[in-house]
Amino acid sequence: MLCSSAVLLTVSACGSGGDSNASGGDENTITWWHNSNNEPGRGYYEQVAEDFEAANPGVNVEVEAVAHEDMVDRLEAAFQSGDLPDVYMERGGGELADHVEAGLVRNLSEDAAEEIEKLGGNVAGWQVDGETYALPFSVGVVGFWYNTALFEEAGITEAPATMAELSAAIEQLKAAGITPISVGAGDKWPAGHYWYYTALRACGQDVLEDSVTSLDFSDPCFVQAGEALQDLIETEPFNPGFLTTPAQEGATSASGLLATEQVAMELAGHWEPGVMQGLTEDNEGLGENTGWFPFPAIEGGEGDPEAQLGGGDAWAVSQNAPDTAVDLVKYLLSDEVQQGFAENDMGLPTNPAATDSVSDPALAQLLEVRDAAPYIQLYFDTAFGASVGGAMNDAIALMFAGQASPEDIVDATQQAADQEK
Repeated sequence: MLCSSAVLLTVSACGSGGDSNASGGDENTITWWHNSNNEPGRGYYEQVAEDFEAANPGVNVEVEAVAHEDMVDRLEAAFQSGDLPDVYMERGGGELADHVEAGLVRNLSEDAAEEIEKLGGNVAGWQVDGETYALPFSVGVVGFWYNTALFEEAGITEAPATMAELSAAIEQLKAAGITPISVGAGDKWPAGHYWYYTALRACGQDVLEDSVTSLDFSDPCFVQAGEALQDLIETEPFNPGFLTTPAQEGATSASGLLATEQVAMELAGHWEPGVMQGLTEDNEGLGENTGWFPFPAIEGGEGDPEAQLGGGDAWAVSQNAPDTAVDLVKYLLSDEVQQGFAENDMGLPTNPAATDSVSDPALAQLLEVRDAAPYIQLYFDTAFGASVGGAMNDAIALMFAGQASPEDIVDATQQAADQEK
C-alpha cells in the first residue's frame, strides 16, 4: 500500500454544478472503457466482465479496449460532450477536480466506503475536498527499464545513480554499438516525463507542493531542470526517429524497441513489463533480462533522490451511469480481480490482498520502491490539469526537437498557468 508515502497533490473544486448528459438509460447495460488493449490484459478483462455478468444475471457489460494514447483523446472528447462511458479511467489531480466541478463524475464515498477503507492512502490522489470520486486499481512509479544483458555487453556493472553516471553509461552503450534509450516523443508525454523528473530532482518538495496550488514557476530550480534535460538530450542517446516514435503501439514503438532488444533502456512506468509482453511473439518481453533503476540524481539539486514520479489509474463512474456500474467498479477492486491483475503483470495493485500476487520480480521491486518513497510526485500534466500540462508538454517536446530552451519551457508553462488564475 501507499500509506507510508504522501502523494504530492492537493485538489479542490468549487462545486459539482452543471447537469451531465452522460450515458445511462439502460439500467442493465454497462459501458466500460479500459486501455489494456494487449494480451494478457485484454483477455483478462474480458473474462472479468463475463464473471461479473454471471454473478449479476440480466446485466450486460459492453467492454471496449482502447490504446492508451487513443483513450486520452477519446475521454477528452467525451468530457467535452458530456457523453461518457459508465465506467472509465480517471488519472486524478487537477483533471479530476475539473470533472467533479463539471458534474461529470459520481461521488463514491458512501457507495464504496468499504473498498475506500481497504485501499487506504492510495485513494488520496482521487479525492476532491475530502470526497472520493474514483477507486485506484494501480499506483506505481516511473523509472528506467533496461536490458541487463545489453548493459553487461557494454561493460556497465552498476545502474547509474547520477546524471553524470547516466551520460557515461550512454557513451559506453554507444561505443558497444547499442542504441542507449528509446523514447516515444511522438506522443509527447514520454518526453514530458524527463522534464518532470529533472524538476523533481532539482526542486525541493516544498517548491513542488507550492506550485501545484499557486501555479508559480518562478523558482530557479525549474530552469535548472531544463538545463539538466538539455545536457542529456545533447548526448544524443535516443533511437532514430524518436520525435515521431509512438510510446507503446507496435514493435517500432519505444516499448517495442526495448522489448525486441533494439535499445538498452526506456523511461517508463509500472505498466512496461505487461506492455512489452504483449509486443513479443513469446509473450515474455525481456524476461529474465528485465532490469529497473530509479531516475538519477542531479548534481546540486534540492530534490530528494529517493522521491519518485508516478501516479496511477482509477475506475470512475460517470454521473448518470446505472447503479450497477458502481457494483462493477467495486468488483474490479475485489481481492480476486486485483490478484489476477497482479498475476498478469498488468500493474501494481492497490488492494493489499494482491501484493503477494505480483509475479514479476521487477514489479515486486517497484512495490518496495513505491512504498519506501518519501513522497510520490503525480505526473505534472495530470496534477496541473489539461491546459497547463498541455502547454508544458508541448514546450518539452520542442526542446527534444532542439527548438526550445530551458527558459522557454518555464515561460510557456507560466503563461498557461497565468491564464488559469
